[in-house]
Amino acid sequence: MSIARVTEITASSKKSFEDAVKAGIKKANKTLDNITGAWVGDMKVVVADGEVSEYRVNMKVTFILKD
Repeated sequence: MSIARVTEITASSKKSFEDAVKAGIKKANKTLDNITGAWVGDMKVVVADGEVSEYRVNMKVTFILKD
């Protein structure tokens, strides 16, 4: 039997939402083992001087706990 846990993280990128998701998963993978998926719940942009300066995502990352 497997037990999964979900943790919420926020990640950002100056390039795109997709890049923010990839950066968040890459960073989470450094401290969490057995990541199996992520659900992107919210997306937000930061605007400076009328231009998008940063893309942010809030994600729920699922990982399997070890026995």
